[in-house]
Amino acid sequence: MNKYKETFGVDISKDVFDVYSSVCGYSQFKNDTSGFKLFLKSLSQDSLVVMEATGYYHYRLAQFLYKNGIAVSVVNPLSVKRFIQMKLAKVKTDKSDSKAICNYALCNEVLLYNALKDLQAECLQLFRLMDSYLKKRTATKNKLHGGESLGIPSKYVYRSLKRDLKYLNKEVKGIEDRLLELVKQEQQQQLSLLTSIPGIGIKTALFLVVITDGFSKFEKASQLCSYVGITPTIRESGNSVRGRSRISKVGNKKLRNLLFLCAFNACKHNKGCMEIYERIIAKGKSKKLALIAVANKLLKQAFAITKSGLPYDENYVSVLAKG
Repeated sequence: MNKYKETFGVDISKDVFDVYSSVCGYSQFKNDTSGFKLFLKSLSQDSLVVMEATGYYHYRLAQFLYKNGIAVSVVNPLSVKRFIQMKLAKVKTDKSDSKAICNYALCNEVLLYNALKDLQAECLQLFRLMDSYLKKRTATKNKLHGGESLGIPSKYVYRSLKRDLKYLNKEVKGIEDRLLELVKQEQQQQLSLLTSIPGIGIKTALFLVVITDGFSKFEKASQLCSYVGITPTIRESGNSVRGRSRISKVGNKKLRNLLFLCAFNACKHNKGCMEIYERIIAKGKSKKLALIAVANKLLKQAFAITKSGLPYDENYVSVLAKG
């Protein structure tokens, strides 16, 4: 289905990456610079390399190949998993996975990868580091609370946890300041526009700008909603299956979680979000479903405002972001 002479499916792990070529079959390389260069020698300019999105592991190889003029596609692992299930495959190994990715690319149209800018790459690394620190901070707070609940906390343990908490607070603040500094270099106006929307805070605004590359990756709000994974999926079949509508969850999990948290505040202070929340609740639907709809609405408002270049106006934005 694709136009390339040779398609490569790549399954990446910590130490190696397995490759299956539509022409030459299976091979394996080390997941380091020497392995990247060796793999590059086997590629021609009319090759396509397809890999799953696997966090840090896929990123380095995708950037390396892109910068060397090779067509690269990074696909959603869930799409490949469903493709394998559809084929009723019973064997699952790194070798079979690379072959499945190759076959998936041969049977489906895949989007080409665009390398991250240096600023965008640093921002994403900062967000990952901040998430790690936030998890540690929550764990430290829980330990402090647990010790206090016992009634006889060790003074040494208590002081150590306090020092740890102080350090984590300092690091999180430093990362937030660095993110703000970086994004302001190129997207100050977009940050101001996004934070003018009731319900969207600075952290969500920063992540939105970074992950969408200033909203340049999307032409329509519906594309952005699909990317985040807050589009509803309907579970119905004939007269017997009447499942509840759910969000697709095929998308950026972190951004989805941030928007869901924003929805709590937006349904109280954002006119358009308040209206959709009350309308869904009035129909007897669950609060969770209403909050998901609010998150969807917030995302559409964000898209409309950044594309128009005008700050939030509760009457104007409702027309731009209908749905």
